[in-house]
Amino acid sequence: MILLAAHEVLTTHTVLAQIFNPTPETPPVADKLLKLVRYFTWFVLLAGVLAIIYAGGRFAWEKWSGGALTAPKQIAGALVGGVIATSAGTIMSAVIGTQFNMP
Repeated sequence: MILLAAHEVLTTHTVLAQIFNPTPETPPVADKLLKLVRYFTWFVLLAGVLAIIYAGGRFAWEKWSGGALTAPKQIAGALVGGVIATSAGTIMSAVIGTQFNMP
């Protein structure tokens, strides 16, 4: 009964709607946000390089002093983090489905 009433309403009445196609506009603070993202990218890359250097020095110290070798895990973690950080744009392009370029 309800389906019949819904069918009658949908087939007898036509709904006219306006189609609105907005033009895309850049947000007011987009340039500042992109600048912040670029600074953050440089910070992440610098932190990754410093982490690899620190872990390499710690690995040499552990090897020389004969202690337990935990630094290879740090080196591997820094390398994996660096790969993820540098490929973040490509990962986001795959997730979103659009081309994401940072100058």
